[in-house]
Amino acid sequence: MKNMLKKISIVLFLVYVAFGVYLYLNQRHFLYFPTPDGTTKYSNLTLKVDGESINVITLNVGHPNAILYFGGNAESMVGSADYIAKQFPQFTVYLLDYRGYGKSSGVAGEDALYKDALKLYDTIKSKHKRISVGGRSLGSGIATYVAAHREVSKLVLITPFDSIVNVAQGKYPLYPASLLLKERYDSLSRVPMIHAKTLIIFAQNDKVIPRESTQNLIDAFMEKELEVIIIDNRGHIDISSDDKYYKSVQDFIGAG
Repeated sequence: MKNMLKKISIVLFLVYVAFGVYLYLNQRHFLYFPTPDGTTKYSNLTLKVDGESINVITLNVGHPNAILYFGGNAESMVGSADYIAKQFPQFTVYLLDYRGYGKSSGVAGEDALYKDALKLYDTIKSKHKRISVGGRSLGSGIATYVAAHREVSKLVLITPFDSIVNVAQGKYPLYPASLLLKERYDSLSRVPMIHAKTLIIFAQNDKVIPRESTQNLIDAFMEKELEVIIIDNRGHIDISSDDKYYKSVQDFIGAG
């Protein structure tokens, strides 16, 4: 019996280690889902960063105020362009194709995407009086980085999380996520550096981002600087299908 238990323990340990190695080696595949290139009727701005060509789809060109939008990890900016353009007609809106997504070259990575986002902000700053920043899911981690390092009028975080480490720890509680993960997207640590009025929108039935992870981020903000809206009966993917979603963002950012 003892030998049998010992053998079972060894097998379980080897399975545990093997799956841990699998998670470590494939962590990028859990985080990034590059979307293909596509045609669009809108203008394209090309940024040169680290030898890569970073594409930015530009909507409603020529307005004094702007919105920078950073999408989810599988969101197509080409696919989102038409609807976003209609929702914010009085703003010039910039949609960043992450590295390896759409028309952008390179490979997505946390530090690289931060660098691209700041390059975009710095490139368009002189053209606009006011710049608001929005980010959805993975993009919320990039949006908080920009807001912590640049002057932002309004910040909108959609289905956000406190950090990728905490999200992963919740999904794989038996593994030390803080040791395994190379990329953090730690929005929680940046909250003290954010001075913009902030709106957090999350879905009642979100199965991707744990409610606790979003709540941790909410709790870190000062109440007077934060507005929180929950979209009932919606999940992580279909949150934007509710009319309340865009209306909330429009009311918060204000007129162009």
